Amino acid sequence: MTQLELWEGASAPQAAPADARTHALARALPSGVRLGTSSWSFPGWRGLVYAREASRQALAREGLVAYARHPLLRCVGLDRTYYAPPELDDLRRYAGQVPDDFRFVVKAPEVCTLARFPQQPRHGARAGQPNPLFLDPAFAAERFVGPVVEGLGERAGVLVFQFPPQAGPRAGELASRLGAFLHHLPRGPRYAVEIRRSDWLTPGYAAALRAAGASHCLTVHPSMPELTAQLELAVAEDAPALIVRWMLGDGRDYEAARERYAPFDRLVDEDPASRAAIAAQCVRFAARGRPVFVTVNNKAEGSAPLSIARLAEQIASAPARRDA
Repeated sequence: MTQLELWEGASAPQAAPADARTHALARALPSGVRLGTSSWSFPGWRGLVYAREASRQALAREGLVAYARHPLLRCVGLDRTYYAPPELDDLRRYAGQVPDDFRFVVKAPEVCTLARFPQQPRHGARAGQPNPLFLDPAFAAERFVGPVVEGLGERAGVLVFQFPPQAGPRAGELASRLGAFLHHLPRGPRYAVEIRRSDWLTPGYAAALRAAGASHCLTVHPSMPELTAQLELAVAEDAPALIVRWMLGDGRDYEAARERYAPFDRLVDEDPASRAAIAAQCVRFAARGRPVFVTVNNKAEGSAPLSIARLAEQIASAPARRDA
């Protein structure tokens, strides 16, 4: 019995059956395009991803096996690692719950990307203080990159360094320090950078990524310009991969969106413009033979699995996959 089969006990969350149309849609997608959600532990996805009702705790612990059986869900975000470095045992457990061709989009701990700890209770005595580990490649390699590579192996799809909006550093300083940081990270993993300040989106930032072979993570979020502007400023023609995180619709914050969209079982505020822009770039990069990773948050339109189904339809229906 395989490790994957051991997780399929009677008490574990089960996958919702996918209809023939969903299977056909999955087969119609370019093989290099991987779509997924920002997490998997949402009870409201009963009937969409999970066959029956389960608690958030049960889904967090055991739901990944069922999630990974959905034909359209070929990757998932590990966002919880943003708040603390990942534990090797947890990563090994995740890897054992998914098929060989499944991939994870893993967020680096925020301690890597905060210049100063924000005034938040969870930071305790460090709140408001400079962060000595900001862009420290030795720390990132030891506490993030190393465990992810060892724990997930080939299933480690993308390692994302997210820079939240914060006071400082200025754009030029960030680009310089980011370039040095990326240069000293271990070679081999696929790295991406996500920023949440539009003034950081500069030619210097793009050059730092290009020199290190890293990718700009295209982000649908109110703090950032629309995708076409991000593409023009930060995504080179020879970019190694397309990384997209479809996070939050314009004019909303996370708490308001959570309240409006819960339990995340239907599309509430559709965003056809973002969907079309993402689909077009998926087709474009797939035509070049470049890997594509798109993760979608429930707060994008109301239900990440349903957003992915609509996105997959638009990608699959593209008239041609040859780059003009």
